[in-house]
Amino acid sequence: MAARKHTILVAGASGLVGRAAVEHFAHQPDFQVLALSRRPVPLPDGAVHVALDLCDRAACESAAHNMAGVTHVLYAALFELPDLVAGWRDAHQMQVNEAMLRNLLDALSATAKGLRHVTILQGTKAYGGHVKPLRIPAKERWPRHPHENFYWLQEDMLRARQPHGAWTFSILRPQLVFGHSPGSPMNIVAAIGAYAAIQRELGQPLGFPGGGRYITAASDDRLIA
Repeated sequence: MAARKHTILVAGASGLVGRAAVEHFAHQPDFQVLALSRRPVPLPDGAVHVALDLCDRAACESAAHNMAGVTHVLYAALFELPDLVAGWRDAHQMQVNEAMLRNLLDALSATAKGLRHVTILQGTKAYGGHVKPLRIPAKERWPRHPHENFYWLQEDMLRARQPHGAWTFSILRPQLVFGHSPGSPMNIVAAIGAYAAIQRELGQPLGFPGGGRYITAASDDRLIA
């Protein structure tokens, strides 16, 4: 088999976007795919699973040799608290998400000398929509919204490290994401399905209960991938 030109590490391969990215890049002839997650995940032919808990710094250091050939990273890993919305403003949740990215970058810096690009998946909490109603359309040129957010911790970490490396980075901020990922608690398709089943049992139509201010945008996970 001919050697692949690129090796992409997909961190958070069990999630919506991570799973879609693994599928997408596994079908690109120039890419070797490393699918990183804590638990085993179904993988397409050619993709390799990297079992790793990013909260475990020592485990990340031990696994660094398995990531020596990585040229691209898609970071879609995420730590969430059981109370999802309240957790978005929780200091512990922010610290854990910052530490997870740091542990991975430290491991890669030790061995992945050919790293060229890092992409991080975030979201529209960056614009403060969970704090107060969002101005539409949001603009990237605006100053940061004045609230604490682990997105800033991740972005600042990348900006501090990038001048010392040979890689660039980008940040993706989709709103709602639809896709196929049965084990992902962030999969809103499952919530819609549960709501539809409840409405059917009650003999009620499948109507949207949220009102106009809750209508928002969504992206297909395959398009993001």
